[in-house]
Amino acid sequence: MAAHHDHHNRSHGHSHAPADFGRAFLIGTVLNLAFVLIEGGAGFVTNSVALLADAGHNLSDVLGLLVAWAGAELAKRPASPRFTYGLRGSSILAALTNAVLLLIAIGAIGWEAISRLGDAPAVAGGPVMIVAAVGIAVNLGTALLFARGRKGDINIRGAYLHMATDAAVSAGVVVGGALILWTGLRWIDPVISLVIVAVILWSSWGLLTESLNMVLQAVPEGIDAVAVERALTSLPGVSRVHDLHIWPMSTTESALTAHLVMPGGHPGDAFLVALQHRLAHDFRIDHTTVQIELGDGAECRMHGHSHG
Repeated sequence: MAAHHDHHNRSHGHSHAPADFGRAFLIGTVLNLAFVLIEGGAGFVTNSVALLADAGHNLSDVLGLLVAWAGAELAKRPASPRFTYGLRGSSILAALTNAVLLLIAIGAIGWEAISRLGDAPAVAGGPVMIVAAVGIAVNLGTALLFARGRKGDINIRGAYLHMATDAAVSAGVVVGGALILWTGLRWIDPVISLVIVAVILWSSWGLLTESLNMVLQAVPEGIDAVAVERALTSLPGVSRVHDLHIWPMSTTESALTAHLVMPGGHPGDAFLVALQHRLAHDFRIDHTTVQIELGDGAECRMHGHSHG
């Protein structure tokens, strides 16, 4: 029996550590906080529930940016005797927290809009359109700050989705303001708010489910566990693979442990280094731990968990 563990993928050019978005978080937070104050004030002055709803959602976005920022920074902390993987999992918790914040915002906006459907107050369409147009520029500009990292990091994608969704929502508010000016119908404002709710729910559902899966240590999105097992089984000298586990260590890094049954004996370090490189290159698995067994089953009987 032998074991091998390797997580120094930088030597092979496969480091998937999160990029530094500290400046993007700072700029995005300041811009959105300023806009929340402007939009919220305009909502009170114009009596627009759509503007107040969007301001409330933008406030949740500020909180979301701060949470994502904190998660990204904590994930950089080095390992310690107690936290042997460092605090990489903080980015997963940040993504889940962002999803929950979105659900809270959805509930608050929906409740207020429904309560005003039967008795919608008068709304000044012109000011609503002006403020919402500013929101498009602020939210779209902030979203672009995170665009390059959205595909490889669910935590960054959460920040990007918040901002991109808000840009679309602000565009919807502009349309609603125009319709109010054109028709004079008061119910348009709360209806636009309900459309906002639907858009937020649709855009954030994937963030919620994927972050929950990560918390529960499901196989990360984009990694085919069956293909990984097939690749391991096809290696020269491997007769069987068992106790294969793949899980996310953070929103950008994944880990694997497996037992390889090799009746011919330990193949040597070169085999293990090549295996680690292949898993990093083909499956984006960053941290690999492999145990070599000769096939007599003694190790499995000792631990009492044969899954062959």
